[in-house]
Amino acid sequence: MQVAIVTVGDELLAGETVNTNAAWLGARLTERGVTVPRVVTLPDRVDALARTINEYRAAYDAVLVTGGLGPTHDDLTMEGVAAAVGRDLEASEAALAWLEEHGGYAAEDLAAGTVHLPAGARVLHNEAGVAPGCVIESIYVLPGVPEEMQAMFERIEGEFAGEPRYVESIVTTEPESALLGRFEAVHDRFDVEIGSYPGEDVRIRVESTDEGELMDAVGWLRDRVDLADT
Repeated sequence: MQVAIVTVGDELLAGETVNTNAAWLGARLTERGVTVPRVVTLPDRVDALARTINEYRAAYDAVLVTGGLGPTHDDLTMEGVAAAVGRDLEASEAALAWLEEHGGYAAEDLAAGTVHLPAGARVLHNEAGVAPGCVIESIYVLPGVPEEMQAMFERIEGEFAGEPRYVESIVTTEPESALLGRFEAVHDRFDVEIGSYPGEDVRIRVESTDEGELMDAVGWLRDRVDLADT
């Protein structure tokens, strides 16, 4: 399964808010064997949202959108999603009924637009906040507040699954440039993916869908690189 992550907010692009949602979602999806080929941050603009979401829903199995939910002037995500799928926004009776029963709200307590979702969408109730999320076609729309997003995702994460992947890391004192020949040899011998990440030492990350193949590749590398003391 391939899932694109779209995070929404001018504050993210301006660096005013750290985009922890993308990292959290990427990690949780990867744990479930899901591949995340795209992560993008978009401004609070309907045209940008509609264009990108429409492109990604055609290319991937699902699109996870987080941020820009609510009734304020710059909360435009639902409008962008509706435009992407060619639907109107309409008040969700299911979302309103849930907020009345579980949140203690009456309709007149909520700002206009709070429960407006694309027509035909499945509502995702917000147990840690107010603004609901939704699912329409292959698009999942979650809040931007991390606590709300995480609580909502945990209720639907069973809808995301892929082939289990195994990962091991090796830390070496050798520079990346000196390792290229051995990386090529690993690719030739084993069905694994390999990456390297420099720092004080270099971390070599090895990944595979076959745990035995992974461990064979890691063992081969351990015998052929200068290991750091860890």
